[in-house]
Amino acid sequence: MKAIRLRTEYLKDPIGIDIERPRLFWNAEGGIKQSAYRIVAASDGRTVWDSGKVAASAMRAEFPPKLSSRQRVIWQVKLWDEQGAEGEWSQEAFFEMGLLSPADFKAQWIAGNYRADKKRRYPVDCFKKQFTALGVKRARLYASACGLYEVKLNGVRVSDALLTPGSTDYRKRIQYEAYDVTALIKGGVNVMTAELADGWYRGSNGPQGRRNAFGRETKLFLQLELYDAAGHITRVVTDGSWAWSCDGPLTFADLRDGERVDARKRASYQGRAKAVKFTANLTASDNVLVKAHERFFPEKMSVTPSGKKLLKFPQNLSGFLCFRLNARAGQRIRIRLGEMTENGELTQKNIQNMHRGRPTPLQEIDYICRDGNNEYTPKFFFAGFQYAEVDTDIPFDKDDFWADAVYSDLEETASFACSHPLINKFFENTRWSLKSNSTDVPTDCPTRERMGWTGDSEVFFNTAAYMTDYAAFARKHVRDIFDRRLKNGKLPQIAPWSNEDFILYGLNGSVGWSCAGVYIPLYLYRRYGDERILEEYYEDMLDYADFMIRRAGRWGGVYAKPIFLSLKNAGYLVNCGRSYGEWAEPADVKPIMWYDFMTPKPEESTAYTYFTLQRVLEVAAILKKPKSKRLARIKKYSEGARNAYRELVTKKGYSLDTDRQSKLVRPLYMGLLTKEQEEFAKKRLIRALENYGWRLGTGFLSTPFILFVLEKIGIEYAYRLLENEELPGWLYMPKHGATTIWEAWEGNARESAIGAQSGIASLNHYSKGAVCEWLMSEMCGIRVAGENKFTLAPKPGGTLTFARAEYQSIYGKVSCGWQKGENGYAYTVTVPCNTAAELILPDGRRETLSAGEYTF
Repeated sequence: MKAIRLRTEYLKDPIGIDIERPRLFWNAEGGIKQSAYRIVAASDGRTVWDSGKVAASAMRAEFPPKLSSRQRVIWQVKLWDEQGAEGEWSQEAFFEMGLLSPADFKAQWIAGNYRADKKRRYPVDCFKKQFTALGVKRARLYASACGLYEVKLNGVRVSDALLTPGSTDYRKRIQYEAYDVTALIKGGVNVMTAELADGWYRGSNGPQGRRNAFGRETKLFLQLELYDAAGHITRVVTDGSWAWSCDGPLTFADLRDGERVDARKRASYQGRAKAVKFTANLTASDNVLVKAHERFFPEKMSVTPSGKKLLKFPQNLSGFLCFRLNARAGQRIRIRLGEMTENGELTQKNIQNMHRGRPTPLQEIDYICRDGNNEYTPKFFFAGFQYAEVDTDIPFDKDDFWADAVYSDLEETASFACSHPLINKFFENTRWSLKSNSTDVPTDCPTRERMGWTGDSEVFFNTAAYMTDYAAFARKHVRDIFDRRLKNGKLPQIAPWSNEDFILYGLNGSVGWSCAGVYIPLYLYRRYGDERILEEYYEDMLDYADFMIRRAGRWGGVYAKPIFLSLKNAGYLVNCGRSYGEWAEPADVKPIMWYDFMTPKPEESTAYTYFTLQRVLEVAAILKKPKSKRLARIKKYSEGARNAYRELVTKKGYSLDTDRQSKLVRPLYMGLLTKEQEEFAKKRLIRALENYGWRLGTGFLSTPFILFVLEKIGIEYAYRLLENEELPGWLYMPKHGATTIWEAWEGNARESAIGAQSGIASLNHYSKGAVCEWLMSEMCGIRVAGENKFTLAPKPGGTLTFARAEYQSIYGKVSCGWQKGENGYAYTVTVPCNTAAELILPDGRRETLSAGEYTF
């Protein structure tokens, strides 16, 4: 038996982490069950930890010694199988600590030598430092910025990471990255250069494109450490001695609006950088970094009615538009990027808002050529697009342009296939919307808003965690959520803060959105066994529970519907505060009105108060927290909210006798109803679906629930809804050529009641793809059931003749599938080494399976 897939804190061979007691993970192969393990770790050629032989089946361990800044640890694992046979050592893995103490940060923050005006936009700052290095055996660069940076050593980029240091609430926490740059250091004179752009810090942000979210002055932090053979450190750090200018080729760079480039220019570095006094909470990202991935060339080039060239790519994506052209000096290329066309022309109406008379975002590139070859790849701008409008007099072929998908370096961990091609395409479209909305932050769309909406992230987490190794990325998101925690316990609807509209501030605390601060840590525990994140944020979850409790029984103001004082449990009804409610149901079911931003939504708010408080209690039970008055109060209000809900749905306007699918799905999924009410709601849901032609009528919050509810009523009901190809429905999108998931069921055709224009819905918005969780966990039946445990409970049905899924879990690669034949269904499963699975077949058969491949 051998250990494989060695990871440290979910990361492969990370450099610069600051988790002081990192956890080590592995999978096993070549046996049935691990009976023992031994870990040996070395640092600087000496053993710093030998666990000895540990009798355990766990495929994880916590590093025990106290680690120091910069320490590099190389570790291996040896396993013993179920027979006690000793296996071979695994391949080596390593991790390297970052800077763990404030005293380790020696560099100064530097900025361009000018006084920034909040009303102006500035070119990219260029910095340069020349230094001499001799006898260097090891070199590390620690880098951060208030803005975005790109660093080169001797003309070579220090990493393939992009858009660093990523997005956080810079007032609370700024990420830094660590790079091994040993191979880039030359003996003798070296040159380090850096470019600094506005990024999330100072650039266009949020739905209105407001600027200067965190400050007017961008800043750079670089600390290069050079080690000689004796281990002595020489540092090259940012300070006032660095050369600076802002006259390089990048005359404008904005994450959303685009870049302006004059390729004829070269930075002069004639000035000096300005050292600034700035105190920052610098933390390691402990996350996968943003990188360029798939490359696509245009599948078609056409000429628009206005005479511009229009490139269509085979995939809607988030990333870079790149080109390579021969040109004369001064020739110009103007490019606009978007997701759709209208009357043969590129249109950006579905991705833009108007702010003070100007559209945002622009998604434009304006490039002035130098003489000869011009090759362009953006540095500090990415766009959501499938189409590129090119306006130039330079002759070109379509393959002179290409698109690079850019997103956080998430490992893909799931495959899925079934006999229905539209379901397969929907699964892949969902994966693409996940990629497009995972640029250091789980965003709603890569275009119009590009914000970390917590409602989107919580409903989609379980799908994302099937499709990718999502743990480190989600952990960073949880940090962002709690960075925005208010003193009263309220959690945000968006994280990090994104300079959002004032009207949105009152919607922080909105149920289903802010509840992500409880749900996502709990999901991380369920999927990855991450108890540590529950412990870290447990007190914050209790504070959020207290915030929810304080809203119960209160009047919500002029926009609130009359509270039902006759209700026995009126004191537990939530009828105050502002809430999105279900949000974005089909337009013919519930059009979005302006006052939807202003009202409490007692049905959704009371339901989620019960559901969320129950989950807080579940976290307390997992952590084995002792009974307390605080937990007793949470339990009391959870049960009270459920009783209030049961009374609420007997009142006019909230009755279960409704065609609003969400009003039936939610209480059935959450277990809110009495037995009598539950039976009525099940029958009424089926009638509601019949009345709507078996099309989807749910919105943001209930769409992920509906198939789970229907399968419990009858599996064929779930398949009937899933296989609907009409609008509204999941399969309508791929049937009509979509390559990603749409925000609105209607795609770009929806008339908005909250905007001045029609069709503002994004075409790359993953939340409705949350149904892919059901494809994995129910259709193919793969569920993580605990440490080293799975439940495999496939549920065939509908018109499908086969389905199969594979999932690389934290405990190993598991698969389950079924095939329909003349004599019924055949099932094939694979249980990974050192795990067990309970197989539950539709006919009631149950089997407990150890590692291996099986057919039934």
